[in-house]
Amino acid sequence: MKIVFAGTPEFAVPPLKALLQSTHEICGVYTQPDRPAGRGRKLTPSPVKSVALAAGLPVFQPESLKSEESQAQLRELRPELMVVVAYGLILPKVVIDIAPLGCINIHASLLPRWRGAAPIQRAVLAGDEETGVTIMFIEPRLDAGPMLLKKHCPILKGETSGELHDKLAILGAEALMETLPALENGTVHAETQDESLVIHAAKLSKEEALLDWTQPATRLERQVAAFNPWPVAETRFRGQPLRIWRAEALEGDTLLAPGSVVKGKDTLDIATGRGLLRLLELQLPGAKRIPARDFLNAQTGSLLRLGDST
Repeated sequence: MKIVFAGTPEFAVPPLKALLQSTHEICGVYTQPDRPAGRGRKLTPSPVKSVALAAGLPVFQPESLKSEESQAQLRELRPELMVVVAYGLILPKVVIDIAPLGCINIHASLLPRWRGAAPIQRAVLAGDEETGVTIMFIEPRLDAGPMLLKKHCPILKGETSGELHDKLAILGAEALMETLPALENGTVHAETQDESLVIHAAKLSKEEALLDWTQPATRLERQVAAFNPWPVAETRFRGQPLRIWRAEALEGDTLLAPGSVVKGKDTLDIATGRGLLRLLELQLPGAKRIPARDFLNAQTGSLLRLGDST
């Protein structure tokens, strides 16, 4: 098949590489325009663009696909199928309808659960025991199209969103390659999503990353895992932000006030609304991520409480 691929971040790289290794022809790659990145704010190509250029593929980076010019350019490629993976731009219906076999998407959840911008993080935050990827047809409504294939993936205790992201990217590539033969042969079966089961995965905000020590330790453990690698869970320590990259909830209750520090020889536990949260990896502003043991060794004076402004 002649396929147009549209994607931008690292999540889209494994599916693109899988297509490159297949017998299908990638007639064009669409990705978002280069964006400033790093301390120097230098214009940087997306991960998808870097892979596409290395493979000698034609790359297109329109600011939008709403213009007649960008739509005409896409038609000239004469794709039979369009594959979209975390592209980041809205596709008008006229664009969705260009490829005769349709426009399919790899979504990082088991739809209809977690439609929206942050399905991986929301699944971790909610304490879901499993997630997965769904291949679906794209339609104008967000993540609401008919489903072609699902592949399941367990969420392990303490697994971060970043770690789960990498697993699901590979799983998405596998699911894509399993779906393509049925599309090519016309034997595909599409399942309509049950609207009564829809849960929306709202976009993350930095404000959500601030830990509330009155919450149960199990909830805080999920918050730390869900917001790694962004925006990273945070508390206050001696008037400055303290980022918490990894933590684990401990069984048992404590009579200490939430935020109180329980310091062991090599451990740093924080009292919560229910139970203790053991901090494993921390980071102060301008410093590197370090184990809790190294953080404790570097401190002078008493360490009684986290979360206060002073």
